Amino acid sequence: MIVATIERLQLLDFAEELGKMIVQSDVAEEYRRCFYHMQQDEKAQQLIRRFVQLKERYEEVQRFGKYHPNYKEVTKQVREAKRELDLYGPIAAFKQAEKNMQSLLDEISTMIGRAVSENIKVPTGNPYFDSLSCGGGCGSGGACGCRTK
Repeated sequence: MIVATIERLQLLDFAEELGKMIVQSDVAEEYRRCFYHMQQDEKAQQLIRRFVQLKERYEEVQRFGKYHPNYKEVTKQVREAKRELDLYGPIAAFKQAEKNMQSLLDEISTMIGRAVSENIKVPTGNPYFDSLSCGGGCGSGGACGCRTK
């Protein structure tokens, strides 16, 4: 059972305010703009649909591995489709905006976690931030010395 104290309610209000600030940030605006452009771009949508279809086919082929008669052909098609997808302007711009958004969220998560404790475990999915801990999930206060180096 969670008890709603005034302090807890204030923290939740601050968290809500922080969320609104993030939504209103330039990084979030760029993310939404790139997402919209990618969604509106017909070629981008075709590339995505093609990649999804090839990926499903790849997963089917992958069940048999290189013993499947079409393994090399499908693998090559998936790699080519992925490359074309990654290099197409609106998709590349969206991926970069998405990466920037994730970096901002990772930085904020890390700052909040470090404000609570230097040894707190903050899952970021970002190797830079993950390198700040031992990766062993100690979170116990430095027995491994991951934050004392």
